[in-house]
Amino acid sequence: MEKNQKAVCTTALIVINIGVFLVFSVMGATEDTLFMLEHGAMYGPYVVEGHQYYRIFTCLFLHFGIEHLLNNMVLLGALGWNLELETGRIKFLIIYFISGLGGNLLSLWMNMSTDKMVVSAGASGAIFGLMGALLCVVLKNHGRVGRLTNRGLLVMVVLSLYFGFTSSGVDNAAHVGGLVCGFVMAAVLYRRQRGAAGTVFYD
Repeated sequence: MEKNQKAVCTTALIVINIGVFLVFSVMGATEDTLFMLEHGAMYGPYVVEGHQYYRIFTCLFLHFGIEHLLNNMVLLGALGWNLELETGRIKFLIIYFISGLGGNLLSLWMNMSTDKMVVSAGASGAIFGLMGALLCVVLKNHGRVGRLTNRGLLVMVVLSLYFGFTSSGVDNAAHVGGLVCGFVMAAVLYRRQRGAAGTVFYD
């Protein structure tokens, strides 16, 4: 893959998330739990008992307020740009959505197991998946890809998890589930290839 190629999918995901947020901001209040629930946020009883499985997917594009959106979009831009240029578009999208869905499924299972009635939304599970995938990619490249190092990414992972577990209203199960799914998917999908004369190519 050529390094001058743009991260089209990362850009598209950011645009879609912002677009959805703006539309819903016009329609109502994105910090209103009931409004978000009416428009695709995840809620265990609705998914399990009401068979509204689409919520596991739609909640990936919903955010509770502008701060929630901006925090996730900044991380999506930084992590997604680097990962997409290394894995290619298709593999990037597979990692992103499998991580997001995997994180949401773990969150759903945890909430239902502990009888927690939680309304959740956000792309953070998928974004943690990008973090896990980048960690795997860096490890496969002997500890460095461009400016990214395994030590730097490990610090980012630890700090991100720490801030999540020490903050209220954070879906930590989705974060952990997304992180693990992203790492596993990158381990399966990403291969470092060598061409002639030691030139490195990435599929």
